[in-house]
Amino acid sequence: MKKASIFTLLSFLAVAVIAQSGGIPFGDLPPTNEFGKCYAKCKAADIYETVSKQVLVKEQSTKLVKVPAQYETQTETIMTKEGGTDYKVIPAVYETVTDRIMVKPEQTLLSTKAAKYSTQTRQVLVSEARGEWVKKRKGPNCFSQNPDDCFIVCYEEVPAKYRTETYKVLASGAGTSQRTIPAKYKTITKRVIKTPARVVEVPVEAQYQTVSKQVLISPESTREEVIPAVYKTATERRLVSKGDYGVWTEILCAAKTSSSKVREVQNYLVSKGFNPGPVDGVLGVQTQNALLEYQRKNSLPEGNMNLETLRHMGINY
Repeated sequence: MKKASIFTLLSFLAVAVIAQSGGIPFGDLPPTNEFGKCYAKCKAADIYETVSKQVLVKEQSTKLVKVPAQYETQTETIMTKEGGTDYKVIPAVYETVTDRIMVKPEQTLLSTKAAKYSTQTRQVLVSEARGEWVKKRKGPNCFSQNPDDCFIVCYEEVPAKYRTETYKVLASGAGTSQRTIPAKYKTITKRVIKTPARVVEVPVEAQYQTVSKQVLISPESTREEVIPAVYKTATERRLVSKGDYGVWTEILCAAKTSSSKVREVQNYLVSKGFNPGPVDGVLGVQTQNALLEYQRKNSLPEGNMNLETLRHMGINY
């Protein structure tokens, strides 16, 4: 009996040491260590309720309001400038003529080509492939912006490591090559007149101005105005329940949280009367809130896009 108790205690301490060495502040690890699986232990948000009441700030009162006099605007149109004829100079239009002349004739050059070598490589195994638990600080399907509220670990494969060795082999021997330098040309441009300048007549219309004046319709007066009472809403926020970390829940790994999978979740939420916002394949704040509301209504694990929630929705993962 004593040997069994000592074995149980040593097993618990071994799990605790492994969890702390990976940077996970819990005394347990996920239930399985299979490649391609990810788990999350998320902290539920604190739940508050708000109580509000109306408080009188200022009682109803009255005041005298001055009603300004009313005026009417009467207008009259007068000529400020007579019409006539103006003259406009249209400038000449030019075009550019080009001519191409040879500056340097074509040349042929001979050059010596050195031998070329290529580098060949081969891979030498340094360490075998293995698997290990990898902690993720923040997953794309965790709702909280605080990375300490949601710890994710994935059992991932660490690939084998190889060392690259290189050596050189002759690719091509030395020789000579011929290169032709093309002739060079120069373009000469000059401007020639296409359309000469000319003068045209432009009619100028007469200009008018509207003159206005104010005519009194009703004189200034006063009236009594009721100022309604002013109230303000006083609110108090009370803590209903304190959020805490749940259990390890299997979730979609980051590589499997595709936009098409998020769109399936968004379409399902819309069909059930929830509002995830635009069906755009992005796990944004509005989609997270709608998914959290669905999880709470159906007593599902909260705070991430876990497999239990996807199974409840009938979505293949």
